[in-house]
Amino acid sequence: MDIQQIVREVMKEMEHNSPVENDSSSVTQNYEEKHFTYPIEKEVTVDHPVNKSSIEQVQSLTPARIGIGRTGTRMKTKNYLDFRVDHAAAQDAVFKDVEDRVLESMDLPILYSKAKTMQEYLMNLDVGRKLNEESVKWLKSQTGKGKQVQIIVSDGLSSTGIEETIPDLLPALKQGLDSKGITMGKPVFIKKSRVWIQDEVASIVDCDVVISLIGERPGLATSKSISAYIIYRPTKESVEADRTVFSNIHEGGVPPVEAGAYLSDVIEEMLHHKASGVKFSQIK
Repeated sequence: MDIQQIVREVMKEMEHNSPVENDSSSVTQNYEEKHFTYPIEKEVTVDHPVNKSSIEQVQSLTPARIGIGRTGTRMKTKNYLDFRVDHAAAQDAVFKDVEDRVLESMDLPILYSKAKTMQEYLMNLDVGRKLNEESVKWLKSQTGKGKQVQIIVSDGLSSTGIEETIPDLLPALKQGLDSKGITMGKPVFIKKSRVWIQDEVASIVDCDVVISLIGERPGLATSKSISAYIIYRPTKESVEADRTVFSNIHEGGVPPVEAGAYLSDVIEEMLHHKASGVKFSQIK
């Protein structure tokens, strides 16, 4: 049976089961007026499992694809569709921009890296590590420099992660720092930027600690994760070992509000010990 025959059979069955009149105009109208949502629900699709309850228990503990069946050498249709949905969500997280309504709700100044397109951003690491000229001028013109902490929000590789976590994380982080009497510069949002852009920002605003909240590369388990990269007084010689990283911040990992409160505690310690990264972990 070819694909056209399959489509005809499916349409015939849909029309047969439809409660409305089965004429072509009503079917078309009914289709156009409704949106289809594909439900992703974990279920054991292995044929004749020896211990189904054990598989279900493990499935409840991990987002990994466990207990999926196969037909011959291929996944079953449901598992394949689940995979495609997750893959599409991961691609959207990388390539789409953070929605305007989210940016407006955060009320953050929007700066830009030197990456002009997403293609350039993905293929050339260096352009995402530097601000463009206009953003440098804007930062230099701002008052209120020399604060203890500067917060940067970056879409990075997951705009979805920013949309889902920052509205809860950022207020919790700011509240935590404020309650400790720690001074902050105005948080900024930098489009198409990478972690190392925080070094340039820190040098311009003359802060002690800079923290980047950045969308992480999405996987098939979640497209909503972000990480926090923190460094004390970065210089041109700073390397990855000088940065402290907290990852897996999302609804299925570390809850955003909890992460914000915890990060404020960590920053307070960094300011006290004047260190971050490996040096900070050795002090602790």
